[in-house]
Amino acid sequence: LRRIDSPRAAQMPPKSPPILYKVELRTPMNAILGYSEMLIEDFADTLPARLLEDVSKVIRESRNLLAQIDETLDGSPPDVDQEFQPKFDGTIAADLARTMATRSSAVTERAGRILVVDDTASNRDLLSRRLRRDGHTVVAASSGEEALRIFDQQEFDLVLADVLMPDMNGIELLGQLKSDGHFREIPVVMISGLKDDDAVARCIEAGAEDYLRKPINPVLLKARIAACLERRRWRTREKQYLAQIEFEKERANALLHAILPKQVVKRLADGEEVIADRIDMVTIIFADIVNFTEFASRTPAAALVRRLGDLFSRFDELADQYGIEKIKTIGDAYMAASGLPDSRVDHAVAGVAFAKALLAEMSGGVDDGSALSLRIGIHSGPVIAGLIGRKRFGYDVWGHTVNVASRMESCGVPGQIQISQTTFDALGEGRLPARREIMNIRGIGRCTTYLLE
Repeated sequence: LRRIDSPRAAQMPPKSPPILYKVELRTPMNAILGYSEMLIEDFADTLPARLLEDVSKVIRESRNLLAQIDETLDGSPPDVDQEFQPKFDGTIAADLARTMATRSSAVTERAGRILVVDDTASNRDLLSRRLRRDGHTVVAASSGEEALRIFDQQEFDLVLADVLMPDMNGIELLGQLKSDGHFREIPVVMISGLKDDDAVARCIEAGAEDYLRKPINPVLLKARIAACLERRRWRTREKQYLAQIEFEKERANALLHAILPKQVVKRLADGEEVIADRIDMVTIIFADIVNFTEFASRTPAAALVRRLGDLFSRFDELADQYGIEKIKTIGDAYMAASGLPDSRVDHAVAGVAFAKALLAEMSGGVDDGSALSLRIGIHSGPVIAGLIGRKRFGYDVWGHTVNVASRMESCGVPGQIQISQTTFDALGEGRLPARREIMNIRGIGRCTTYLLE
């Protein structure tokens, strides 16, 4: 133990002599032990009895020597403590034996893509051979820098990384992987010949999935890898489920925004259960298709629905363009409001501009021999607006203003816009040329109305 000359020792940073000696002594012993175990596993049925006995003796003596190295250099007791042998109750021992004999069906053994990172060729070779025998696809890297270059080109399900490596040690490699969002979810199992709890704790704190000590127990290695890969698959499934949930949530939100004003959607999301507002001044617009009943009676159902759907979709686009809130469609009638849910001072001007755009849309539509025309009525005043129902709910408005606007439409003239005195006054300087009339409207009485020119 006086002097150790090796490339690995020359490249490694200064350490206390016991740790350095232990690493350099354990590395060849681990290789002898690993290859001997694989020899018995592969050729136990074909090896001569004497050779088999000799190889088994090599394995036993190698383990004894490794234990003595640990005990001599760091003062730690051998892995098997001969002075303390606890006595177990026979029933407990029998239950434990049955549990161990019954393999859990929860862990499904499946192959994965594994990256082995170790600067010692024999260690890489041993690990790679064992993993490939279990059906895994294995790629080996001799340093942390090489591992990072490989990560830029390939994807892996698991990483097995040695802790003690020159230039970039395993903990530094682990830190780089966990700091990169693309690699953060890949489980990393650290491997080391150090019997050091501080090293284990540091690896776990840095994000390692597990920790294995050399020489690696093949059964333990297989079990840990299977568990890591299974957890990796479950995390992948979880992310897929969360992505699906987020997709469905976005679809639901899109549908909700198509039905309700965005302000109302936000209030519902904030936990408000009763949506009800009294708004002092709103302009209500009713647009009804003239002679639609006759048109419907001579038009095939599919063509009728398609024509009406296309028309109202264009109306919706105009509503968005003019900042108008669509309330609903009632058969062949289109109802909208200007100045809600958020009030605006130009509600009447915006409402009339929207109505004129509806007329222009009707006159500019494709003439398929069944040209349609609109009759539009507008009135301004206070309303109550709110959300009602739990099934097929909708945002609606109520009040005398709504009734008057409906009457303005029903008593109007096809192809023109009829507004009330209140709306005319609210237009202010934005008034348009109009023909004033005094009408006796059922349910309302004498009213002054204006037909816009």
